[in-house]
Amino acid sequence: MSVTVRVPAKVNVQLAVGAARPDGFHDLANVFLAVGLHDEVTVTPADELRITCEGPDAGQVPLDRTNLAARAAIALAERRGIEPNVHIHIAKDIPVAGGMAGGSADGAGALLACDTLWGTAASRAELLAICAELGSDVPFSLVGGAALGVGRGERLTALETGGTFHWVFAMAERGLSTPAVFREFDRLAEGRDIPEPAASQELLDALAKGDPDALAAAVSNDLQPAALSLFPELSDTLAAGRAAGALAALVSGSGPTTAFLVRDPESAAKTADALRASGTCRTVRTATAPAPGATVTHHAPRAEW
Repeated sequence: MSVTVRVPAKVNVQLAVGAARPDGFHDLANVFLAVGLHDEVTVTPADELRITCEGPDAGQVPLDRTNLAARAAIALAERRGIEPNVHIHIAKDIPVAGGMAGGSADGAGALLACDTLWGTAASRAELLAICAELGSDVPFSLVGGAALGVGRGERLTALETGGTFHWVFAMAERGLSTPAVFREFDRLAEGRDIPEPAASQELLDALAKGDPDALAAAVSNDLQPAALSLFPELSDTLAAGRAAGALAALVSGSGPTTAFLVRDPESAAKTADALRASGTCRTVRTATAPAPGATVTHHAPRAEW
């Protein structure tokens, strides 16, 4: 018996960040777009909870109970009064520590896979509530598509998209800590009035129309100055993508992956080649958006074995 779930990466086409709250978090207006880079999470019954991982940079993925996939299995099991005795295998293709929610994707994937394996029949609302407990990006990894996240980013409203958007992603030579980027945001913001975060209507309209030029004019990331402060070399990657003709270039989330919006597949190939030749990044990937959220792709009941 096994269940496999495919779950997408994300790019933030807008990340508006409010001032630090008393609890240390920040209010966000976070416009998520799921992109077609995926991890696959497979769960099978086991004598105890165990995690394995394969794929690019798999050695950086924790294989203990701090992994969001493990935490997801534990959270669902506790709600049902059962033991989380599963083997969770993660096949990584989403960049690790790249600001594309790979860990969050694995948490959402494991949650849906365990719900299917155990037949717990959790409602969508319950699954989303568990996702929100696990982390700010996890709910979006479950639902995919396009959505506005408010609060810490976990309260979602689905957004309309009117077409396919083409992206190029450049992976950096090293990672960036999300908490460190937020701390740098707070340092850079010291003494300034930080407005309440709000979604850009121009950006929402561009998504709904499927207009890449309008979207390029509206993308923004309030964490980008902090990411560039901690990792100045990312400026060279952004410049290389712009020089290759990208419509927009920005740091993805808290970084260090950089994201380039392009017009079509031919532009994606040209920009990707230029970035590879620039020597400013480790690897380059192309993908389209939006992509579906967590999806069961394989469910082998016991009778088949």
